[in-house]
Amino acid sequence: MSEERPGLLDGAIWPAENTRLFGHEEAEAFLAQSYRSGKGHHAILIEGPEGIGKATLAFRFANHVLSHPDPQTAPETIGDPDPASAVSRQIVSGASHNLLHLARPVDEKTGKVKSAITVDEVRRAGKFFSQTSGTGNWRIVIIDPADDMNRNAANAILKILEEPPKRALFLVLSHAPGRLLPTIRSRCLPLKLAPLADDALVSALGHLGISGEGGAVLAAAKGSVGEALKLLNYGGGEIIAAYDDMLSSEGPAARKAMHRLADALSGKESDTIFDFFVSHIGDDIMNRARAAAAEGQIAAAERLARLYSEITERLTVSDAYNLDRKQTIISILSDIKQPGL
Repeated sequence: MSEERPGLLDGAIWPAENTRLFGHEEAEAFLAQSYRSGKGHHAILIEGPEGIGKATLAFRFANHVLSHPDPQTAPETIGDPDPASAVSRQIVSGASHNLLHLARPVDEKTGKVKSAITVDEVRRAGKFFSQTSGTGNWRIVIIDPADDMNRNAANAILKILEEPPKRALFLVLSHAPGRLLPTIRSRCLPLKLAPLADDALVSALGHLGISGEGGAVLAAAKGSVGEALKLLNYGGGEIIAAYDDMLSSEGPAARKAMHRLADALSGKESDTIFDFFVSHIGDDIMNRARAAAAEGQIAAAERLARLYSEITERLTVSDAYNLDRKQTIISILSDIKQPGL
């Protein structure tokens, strides 16, 4: 992770600084045409899997709007931002008076990123609008991602969405929109982004200076630049191989594999690869549940679905009470290895 940009993956470009976007031409065209028509929605829910370019799209559109404040004279397409322009420099430095980026804040005591976007962060939006209300400029808030808002923060942002200020634009990012309050979703125009096709993913990785990756990485990345970086720069491929080895082993060999995997996932600065692992086992369990259901094995599908829910709840409790991560991982792996699963 970058020390200057908490949460930024090694090898990635901060979305506000990224001058290129790959694979989302239709979404960009829609946003440009909607804005130019003067009838654009005040809140856009940009949804799709993590790491496919939602934040980059949001910053590109914000740059477009702030660079062309009159919709009628705005270009018909969204061009690559000019890093030398005043608007771009202000956005990148966080000094723009017309753009507010809400994300999980850094805990001043620990120096680590907090687990949620808090109501205090959302209150910054209220202050932001009050300070800029007399300028007549567009005021844009990017919530990145809205999935990270706790309940109080979600309710606070809902109040602003219900009565938005004039010339206000909300770009609400979500990896899993089903987790958002239905009332928030109902006040946003959904814009769904799909995982990147292989050619777009290759181009995006090439833009980051990564080239020549084989089909195995592309397949495991599932159309996500973020997933590809975790596979290449954080040992994600080795973690998947270790997990598969654990699943195929029995007895003492399986227990040793569990402990090796738990050690790798519970070391210092292991949050990124741990989150990657949690996502991978969730996908694995649900894929197995769907396969069982398709084969008519309803009882097995129900057991797997129940296991998925239990693991999700256990991880939530572990995070909330700061329980020992290694023991939590071993416990989860032991449940996955239960006979019948």
